[in-house]
Amino acid sequence: MTIQLKPELEALIRQDVLRGPYRSIDEFVERAVSQLHEQETWIAAYRDELHRKIEEGWQAAERGEMSTEQDVQARMEARKKEWLEQRSA
Repeated sequence: MTIQLKPELEALIRQDVLRGPYRSIDEFVERAVSQLHEQETWIAAYRDELHRKIEEGWQAAERGEMSTEQDVQARMEARKKEWLEQRSA
């Protein structure tokens, strides 16, 4: 498969390959696509739950109950980690 990237994206990839653990542009792209696929798969699996949680959050905000961005990120990362561990088992 051949793809065309904007010059800016190609430059970013080349920079990451030079300074990162990637042995080649192909390896970088493979890893990026795999991670994006995992993220999209996770979102699809939890879409309804995410929508419900968002609605709960809006209702809580209307009541003045707020979570910090850091709290939310920590909970989402923990949930994602749990999901990835279940997939690996």
